[in-house]
Amino acid sequence: MARISKSAKSSQSSATLGFEQQIWNAACELWGHIPAADYRKIFTGLIFLRYISAAFEKRYNELVAEGEGFEEDLDEYVSENIFFVPQNARWSEIAKAAHTPEIGKILDQAMIEVEKNNKALKGVLPKNYAAPDLDKRVLGNVVDVFSNMDMSDTEASKDLLGRTYEYCIAQFASYEGVKGGEFYTPASVVKTIVEILKPSEGKRVYDPCCGSGGMFVQSIKFIQDHSGNRNNVSVYGQEANADTWKMAKMNMAIRGIDANFGEHHEDTFFHDLHANERFDFIMANPPFNLKNWGQEQLQEDPRWQYGLPPAGNANFAWIEHMIYHLAPGGKIGLVLANGALSTQTGGEGEIRKRIIEADLVEGIVAMPTQLFYSVTIPVTLWFISRGKKQKGKTLFIDARNMGHMVDRKHRDLSEQDIERLASTFEKFQKGKLQDEKGFCAVVETADIAKQDYILTPGRYVGIEDTVQDDEPFEQKMVRLTGELSEMFAKSHDLEKQIKKNLEGLGFKM
Repeated sequence: MARISKSAKSSQSSATLGFEQQIWNAACELWGHIPAADYRKIFTGLIFLRYISAAFEKRYNELVAEGEGFEEDLDEYVSENIFFVPQNARWSEIAKAAHTPEIGKILDQAMIEVEKNNKALKGVLPKNYAAPDLDKRVLGNVVDVFSNMDMSDTEASKDLLGRTYEYCIAQFASYEGVKGGEFYTPASVVKTIVEILKPSEGKRVYDPCCGSGGMFVQSIKFIQDHSGNRNNVSVYGQEANADTWKMAKMNMAIRGIDANFGEHHEDTFFHDLHANERFDFIMANPPFNLKNWGQEQLQEDPRWQYGLPPAGNANFAWIEHMIYHLAPGGKIGLVLANGALSTQTGGEGEIRKRIIEADLVEGIVAMPTQLFYSVTIPVTLWFISRGKKQKGKTLFIDARNMGHMVDRKHRDLSEQDIERLASTFEKFQKGKLQDEKGFCAVVETADIAKQDYILTPGRYVGIEDTVQDDEPFEQKMVRLTGELSEMFAKSHDLEKQIKKNLEGLGFKM
């Protein structure tokens, strides 16, 4: 029963909305009595099919224009890194059948045929459109939403579908609540990590719990925006949840990112898909405070170079897993619950001490609350590096007062906030950062040791000085009480006016 109330939608007119939100709003109108997770699979699957059909049709028309008769030759598409779409799966055929009782079966068959012709998509696409509990009238209307897209500018439309896919994933995450956190990290958190790490072309990027792949999409954007070659990046990921793994595969395909996620979903601790690989940039948002992660069966694992993580919390297992995979000169950015900064239980304090003494922790950023859809607990960004530019020093940033509320429950960081965090890191790495009380501090490892290797930024950054005015206390109180009296008088006047208006309507108080 996941119907979205109209009040949840933007009050903006459709003329001012972005295309992504228009698609989302249209989807909401059609959302019946289907759980959010099921509707997500239906909707994202259709976005994907629409995307690959658009790319296919463009190449198909080029081949027809060449007149050589190769428009149905699969190799002509594979060589251009385009998915081949069989006749019955092409969107034109889907659109024709949108309002027939068979639309569910036709879509399922289309997905099967696309997978059959494209090995990279084997087992990835949803095939639940013929399910009896899915209203075929509603399904036909959802197909219409995509059929009515203006695809005259194919390249722009492909990019638009990519952004629409990400936008809808974010929206579904908000409606799925805690479950949404399994596949989506808020865009501003991802962008903060990427802007600080600064991934570059020719490198290897890895996320051991990649969700829907947002870290990779943002990394590629960063490389492109800095004049890098987006195709000269090696992307590696792993995801334990089967549905999320499929979502990530589709996301990478839509974005044209060639990624190695393995043959299927796998648990990172029990089956490390990239066990022999080392990476230049590792970024991740692991499940917060994961319990029962399998420590008992993994006690001799070579990844625990700084100590055996406790069975009841996987936070330091994730950190050690990433350090194990970090190449010389490599960098890590990850999100963790705040407890990892100060906990002493289960040997975690000793592991943290060893990692700090190995001079791996480059920076810690305390983030504002309410950034995540799934949890309200405070979180921290950890930045770990091999070969730090500032040896024996760690940057602490207290960003808890940054950001703005986007609705009653959720906060977000602005572009200016992210830029401030990234530039603070850059100044630190160049040795040009001055401590700013209440915001940032550069701390020697010896001073961290004096704090028992606790990494809570507030310990080092301190409290921001409050601005003192020069107005004498007595004078200020006279002014403030005078202002209060004026407000009381206005309040009484308004009360009288409201009573008078009500009496005029026949409601005497």
